[in-house]
Amino acid sequence: MKPLRAAVIGLGAMGANHARVYAQLPGVELCAVSDLDPARLASASRGRSVRGFSDHRAMLDEERPDLVSVAVPTRAHLDVAADVIERRIPLLIEKPIAATIDEGCRIRDLARAADVPLMVGHIERFNPAVRELKARLDGGALGRIFQVHARRVGPFPERVRDVGVVLDLAPHDIDVMRFLLASEITRVHAETQQRVNTEHEDMLIGTLRFENGAVGVLDVNWLTPAKIRELAVLGERGMFVVDYLARELTFYENDAAPRADAPDWAARHLKGVSEGAVHQIGIEKREPLRVELEAFVASVRDGTTPEVTDDDGLAAITVAEALVRSARDGAAVELAPR
Repeated sequence: MKPLRAAVIGLGAMGANHARVYAQLPGVELCAVSDLDPARLASASRGRSVRGFSDHRAMLDEERPDLVSVAVPTRAHLDVAADVIERRIPLLIEKPIAATIDEGCRIRDLARAADVPLMVGHIERFNPAVRELKARLDGGALGRIFQVHARRVGPFPERVRDVGVVLDLAPHDIDVMRFLLASEITRVHAETQQRVNTEHEDMLIGTLRFENGAVGVLDVNWLTPAKIRELAVLGERGMFVVDYLARELTFYENDAAPRADAPDWAARHLKGVSEGAVHQIGIEKREPLRVELEAFVASVRDGTTPEVTDDDGLAAITVAEALVRSARDGAAVELAPR
């Protein structure tokens, strides 16, 4: 089978890793990369038979790749995505899909009008621990789900200057929560702070209300001198905890959980919570980015719908913008049904 020719536009931290993974994937040939920085171009091209371009349009026209990753700064997503779509090349655009809802809708509309496959790079969906958790939740391992609590904190990243922590980091966990619960967000409330000398917020505490009654909690900042990426899902039968960085999944059992097979009514309903056994669940620790790009390549090759759609990308920034608005106005924000 002829290899699919892949290209990457934008060689910052994520883009450079896209190039690395494409170069390793079976059935894929990394044919070209593009960036305005000559040093990044040289680094990505070193040791590989790949052409480097300072102008992504020239790269698209000369190389005609079969698929493209767009990993430029968020404010440039619309312009670069439009150039790729105009040439009818399938694209994966790093999250968030765009800097604003309007720009995200424009990208979606351009791609759909041109019938160009578009996937949004919400990488945490492809973390093996999250995928295992999704399978267990779908199988009823927790019974009713009460709360999902995400903690995504760490030091201030000098690379990010064009958006704040809500748009840069919170969409990760907004998307994962929607994915795990298979439920839409109906109301948000948020508090933000701006402590580092930039134009944007660097701390968020947010709450999300889901259609199914579950509550989400977002604890996100660039002010913590240790990188922590955790997600806890609490239900009537216990609690699952994901360590995104270690790709680990732990289950804390509620020893007083109701039993579906109990003979009497009372035993089938939650009447208390007590500490039970702790189970460390075995996970195949594959690199999430590799899993994500494998899924993107497969969707392009097979002509199937991408696993993370434009609607998923728009849902995440719709909630993120509502969180910013809530913090600004000091009030909860209701979201229209999708």
